[in-house]
Amino acid sequence: MVKKLVIVGGVAGGASAAARARRLSEATEIVVLERGPYVSFANCGLPYHIGGEIVDRDALLLHTPESLRARFNIDARAQHEVTAIDRAAKTVTVQDHRTGREYIESYDALILAPGAAPIRPPLPGIDDPRVLTLRNIPDMDRMMAALDSGVRRVSVVGAGFIGLEMVEALRHRGLEVTLIERDPQILSPLDAEMTGSLVETLQAQQVKLHIGDGLAAVVPHQPLQLTLSSGARIETDLVVLAIGVRPENKLAQDAGLTLGVGGAIAVNAQQQTSDPAIYAVGDAVQVRHVVNDGLTILPLAGPANRQGRIAADAIFGRQSAYRGSQGTAICKLFEMTAGATGLNEKTLKATGMPYRKIYIHASDHAGYYPGAKQISIKLLFAEDTGRVLGAQAVGENGVDKRLDVLATAIQAQMMVDDLAEMELSYAPPYGAAKDPINIAGMAAQNLIAVLSSLIEPEELDAEIAAGAILIDLRQPEELCQGQIPGAQNLPLPQLRAQAPARLPKDVPLIVHCQVGLRGYIGQRILQQQGWSVRNLNGGFRTWKMMQAAREIVFV
Repeated sequence: MVKKLVIVGGVAGGASAAARARRLSEATEIVVLERGPYVSFANCGLPYHIGGEIVDRDALLLHTPESLRARFNIDARAQHEVTAIDRAAKTVTVQDHRTGREYIESYDALILAPGAAPIRPPLPGIDDPRVLTLRNIPDMDRMMAALDSGVRRVSVVGAGFIGLEMVEALRHRGLEVTLIERDPQILSPLDAEMTGSLVETLQAQQVKLHIGDGLAAVVPHQPLQLTLSSGARIETDLVVLAIGVRPENKLAQDAGLTLGVGGAIAVNAQQQTSDPAIYAVGDAVQVRHVVNDGLTILPLAGPANRQGRIAADAIFGRQSAYRGSQGTAICKLFEMTAGATGLNEKTLKATGMPYRKIYIHASDHAGYYPGAKQISIKLLFAEDTGRVLGAQAVGENGVDKRLDVLATAIQAQMMVDDLAEMELSYAPPYGAAKDPINIAGMAAQNLIAVLSSLIEPEELDAEIAAGAILIDLRQPEELCQGQIPGAQNLPLPQLRAQAPARLPKDVPLIVHCQVGLRGYIGQRILQQQGWSVRNLNGGFRTWKMMQAAREIVFV
């Protein structure tokens, strides 16, 4: 029987562990020690308060020590920092920052939920008070105060999910925004070509972009002067660092607990550390990826909540195990939504996993019902079995719905055949009789069955240079949307009649349309009549997305 459970840290993992523990045991004394002033808050909502979408600051405060006491009989202590763990004595040393008092707290079981800290690289001038990070409520309050002091220009360093959310929030406030990203693309959980429309959105919103050019130094003048790796200089009033987080592992390290990848705390499937009386959850722990079983760090709120629940289950004798993480994440960027789940193509290549990929561009609901918007989906699947390995989606509407279906497919180890056969909700305002998920599964089936023969957009230039003929199957009036250099226009309705006279059979052909469907039809027509022909994966739309990702306007 666990008489006393001590939890270090609140927010997602710690708070969910405490609530689950109380539901499992009314007799256990539960103590939550949180070094910050707020034991449970919605850290994912911070950018939206800054941008004005969430008007009431208190809406971000999910629980207080008083509410946790009243509802769960939990002793939650804010501004109480655990500074050391004595594993032999089963005690922790606690610093009460309100009074300065230091004391010892005993435990029968201990859960560590210290979270992760924003990365501040050791660059010249990085400690200037005008260089801010956003991780908690006090960070948000400092940023709001700075923004309300007459700031006009803000530079965001880092183009991940938080960085892009901050860009949107700052533009909503009417500020001039510069986005700086060291990597050659934004939103690295997605593959580069899937970010092309997001780049176009940023440019349309007048965000100044410095992509592929990292921050090198901060010169503490008035205004601040930033020096980039390229030597470029930027004047700005405020800097927001959003370049990632690192696990808060000092307590665990000092206590001699085993650490894993990236310094994260190593745990088993029950969230148990190398000390059987100590558990760890949330952003500070390493996880197993559900796709390739590799160890990694994926600091996300959903996994932290589930890990907290599982740790409490294990402590009170229930048979629970964490299945692993798959990195499902989504981001709103002005009118666009982008997200990913599972492994991206970069990771599949790096780990040597055989895979295939397809791109589809389909309407979020029936095209004949007003307001239909296009969703672009990239599906990655196993070369031999068709098991779904990863997916990315970008669009204005319905992205979250499709991404959640694909995340479920990955968790259940489904195949592309399962996607093709899924019976999903359909009415004209919500979907189509053949949902984008079905279309993605069917396109993958065709590829596996060798009914479809694809060429990737990144291979196009080399194939054309080697002598392949590129045929654009769109109607002439569609060409105003743009053309791939060197393509010959032969509309699909005329293909059967004109192909024998216009297309040599001793030269490889590449066909394309706007999004890939007519290209597939054209490829099947020509292939069955003796031509060597491949269809451009995802059509002109995918090619254009790749071009947009490459042709970033630097300022």
